[in-house]
Amino acid sequence: MPATDVTRTEADETSVPDGVPVESSDREHAWTVRRAVALLAPALIFLGIRELGLLVLTWMASRNHHSVSDALRSWDGQWFLAIADGGYAGVPDGLVDAYGQRGAETPLAFFPGYPVIVRWFAAIDGPGGIGLVTSALTVTIVSGVVCSYALARLGKHIRGGSRRTGLILVALFAASPMSVVLAMAYSEAVFCALAAWALVGVLEKRWLLAGVCCALAGLVRSTGAALVLVVGLATLLVVIRNPRSWRAWVGGVVAPLGLIGYLAWVGMRTGEWNGWFALQERGWGTGFDGGAATLRFSLDALADARSVLEVTTVGLIVVALILLVIMIVRKVEWPLVVYSAAVLAMDLTSNGLMNSKARLMVPAFTLLIPVALALAKRRVSTFVVALCALAVVSSWFGAYALTSWGYAI
Repeated sequence: MPATDVTRTEADETSVPDGVPVESSDREHAWTVRRAVALLAPALIFLGIRELGLLVLTWMASRNHHSVSDALRSWDGQWFLAIADGGYAGVPDGLVDAYGQRGAETPLAFFPGYPVIVRWFAAIDGPGGIGLVTSALTVTIVSGVVCSYALARLGKHIRGGSRRTGLILVALFAASPMSVVLAMAYSEAVFCALAAWALVGVLEKRWLLAGVCCALAGLVRSTGAALVLVVGLATLLVVIRNPRSWRAWVGGVVAPLGLIGYLAWVGMRTGEWNGWFALQERGWGTGFDGGAATLRFSLDALADARSVLEVTTVGLIVVALILLVIMIVRKVEWPLVVYSAAVLAMDLTSNGLMNSKARLMVPAFTLLIPVALALAKRRVSTFVVALCALAVVSSWFGAYALTSWGYAI
């Protein structure tokens, strides 16, 4: 045999395992890459859209002479960071309510879940480590990623859903109109992560998962009441049919503990049975009026039409109501419909800061399901272009709210 042939044979034997063709090795590598991409897809979609939002925010902040860091921790972010730093008793006196007033119980209006997580994470590397601001923003972003995986899972469970539907739902969530709060020192991202996994637990009949996530969400935001309603109804229906289902019993009992526990604690601290609600009313003028204030705000905003944020907020309210009707008509799974309706009702039937209406609809991410189902039926090029356009517009709107709009969001 010629020397060249021997060399080629030895090289072939060392580069390819015995009995494994070259084509099989390539296919195995391609399969591994596809599996990795599929596994990372929800996170990559969410992080990619949020990165676009931060780039637009950086551009608009420079044009409006604002600091990006200050913008990402503004308004409620200052309260959460102060509570994370010194607890409720250590909040600086300079932080005041919407009327410029401050009492000893004023900080109790903010739920403890998010600042506690921020404090724990900041303490991982000891004093002088990453700091509270970095911790807060990291917790927010990680929570958004955790939520994206739950949304991708929900998209496969809903009637007519698929993997594509789930990924589109992730993109819609990351590009929702006020999704800028999913990159801020705000509690929405943590709540949405817990809420999404609680809903996954309900649809998959994993009652312990649903109950625990619901209980934790009740320590993060008052919107946890919407989750308590859904998990409570779902577990009740199960125990009526099968009283021996101990998981449903436990899930249903655990679900309201976080929300009820914190509200009861605030009541004891303030000496009022409705202490948390009283704090909201005194400090921010927030109470339930059946939607009268929202209706007046909408009519005034449309009649004046001078504020981009306020007019857009009215448009978003109308779109949200239309999407809720579509969910009902399309017979989307009832737990998702009930959750959407409850979050929307809590937002629209309360008075107080009207400028926060759009932000308070972020946890109503299930309203995006009809849009995800519709886009999933279109060609790839069609829904990609639509999602890219939505991401650009929402990025601008969020940046506008933080750098051009002069009031709280």
